[in-house]
Amino acid sequence: MNEIDPRLRYTPESVRAYQIGDELVVKDGQLNSLAARIADEYRKDTVSPSMVTGLLRVGEFVGLALISTAIMLAYVGVPYTMMVEYPAAILAGSTLYLVFAEIVDAYQIRAIRNTLRWFPRVALMWTAAFAVMTLAAFFMKASEDYSRVWFGSWFLGGLVFLFLTRLLLNWRVRRWARNGTMERRAVIVGGGTPAEKLIRAMEAQPDNDVRICGIFDDRDDERSPLVVAGYPKLGNIEELVEFTRRARISMLIVSLPLDAEKRVLHMLKKLWVLPVDIRLSAHSHRLRFRPRTYSYIGKVPMFDIFDRPIRDWDRVAKRGFDIFFSLLGIIVLSPVMLATAIAVKLTSKGPAIFVQKRHGFNNEIINVYKFRSMYVDQQDATARNAVTRGDPRVTPVGRIIRKTSIDELPQFFNALKGDLSLVGPRPHAVHAQTRDKLYGEVVDGYFARHRVKPGVTGWAQINGWRGEVDSDEKIKKRTEYDLYYIENWSLLFDLKILFLTPMSLFNTENAY
Repeated sequence: MNEIDPRLRYTPESVRAYQIGDELVVKDGQLNSLAARIADEYRKDTVSPSMVTGLLRVGEFVGLALISTAIMLAYVGVPYTMMVEYPAAILAGSTLYLVFAEIVDAYQIRAIRNTLRWFPRVALMWTAAFAVMTLAAFFMKASEDYSRVWFGSWFLGGLVFLFLTRLLLNWRVRRWARNGTMERRAVIVGGGTPAEKLIRAMEAQPDNDVRICGIFDDRDDERSPLVVAGYPKLGNIEELVEFTRRARISMLIVSLPLDAEKRVLHMLKKLWVLPVDIRLSAHSHRLRFRPRTYSYIGKVPMFDIFDRPIRDWDRVAKRGFDIFFSLLGIIVLSPVMLATAIAVKLTSKGPAIFVQKRHGFNNEIINVYKFRSMYVDQQDATARNAVTRGDPRVTPVGRIIRKTSIDELPQFFNALKGDLSLVGPRPHAVHAQTRDKLYGEVVDGYFARHRVKPGVTGWAQINGWRGEVDSDEKIKKRTEYDLYYIENWSLLFDLKILFLTPMSLFNTENAY
């Protein structure tokens, strides 16, 4: 059992003790001491089960191919004339096994957790792959072209490799499950009897990888007790938003009946801005839909309300995209950046680089790099006072680099570091505002932009929404385009935005 499981620590009495211990009045949205303590325990990232199974697929394919190649080179001595046939057979055998194993669900987490029980099925699929290759070679009259020693050795070597790989991964997965490294962390939204029934149903599922971190409920009466099924109530919905941003939570499960429509919609309006999966429990509903309507935790049905954007392998692909094109951009644009740094240093006192705190992924505060475009003694790190046309705070060189967006080039290093993505919603300064109102006060759902990493360039900028934000309409349109990007993300979309960015820079109407 995980050592930070809240069930093992809290009772109604202990929760009341925490409440009494909170001497200061907790402001709306601020975490109480109990919620803060649990949030701090869950600050470390977890390993996604889908990432583990994905790596197993890649590892088994590559491993089987390498074993076959090693046997071919070491023992068979394949002549030059056969250097096409053998690689083709290696590729076919490894691919066939992968397809067959996928068909019988051998890449599910439950198969990894029960290696000994599932391995006969894995071995059967490996045997089936060889049976298909044997039949193909027979009908193509090509069986004499391949060494039987190579064929038999590959089969036995592959069998041993598959068993040892899955046995080792089984050990790692069990260890990760014990120390909390591989789990889906969930929060129950809504307390009382519905939450208790949901928790009991989830706990009854074998090989359940969901870790319940606590309960949040807006109600504060006997219908919402301090502890439900052994889990503590940590606060209301406002506090849940802060808790989810502070802890590494991956799922919110709303435990409310469908007939509580207004209450459900009220909660979802506040929660959709978070970068998490949001599910509505359906286990106690009498109304039943087709199985494909639901997702499942074990056999507990859930309605999918919102999915976390850019997750798992998409996240890996986007990070690879950022690293490759960031390095390319730094190499290609290094003469421009060097010349800009020299020009900034020679024409005004102070450092060449200006560092500003901005909102990053999930509202985290990050340091964003820019070439300094203002006089040092007139810089505005908070961005409360936006730069306007003819602003005397901007240096002569600063006017040029701001208009051409050259001042943003150091953000390639932010992207390489991982604070930014190359493409995404532009990061705004923490205290950025328009007409004396913070952006979050102007646009309902503004912080939903932070469900993904901010970017050096973005879809809003491509469509002309760059530069000064001097009206509510401008920040609303930026947010609209940013949310469209998040909902329609793909690598091809990123590539399109990246290559359209240089052309969009010709529109300098609001850039000064």
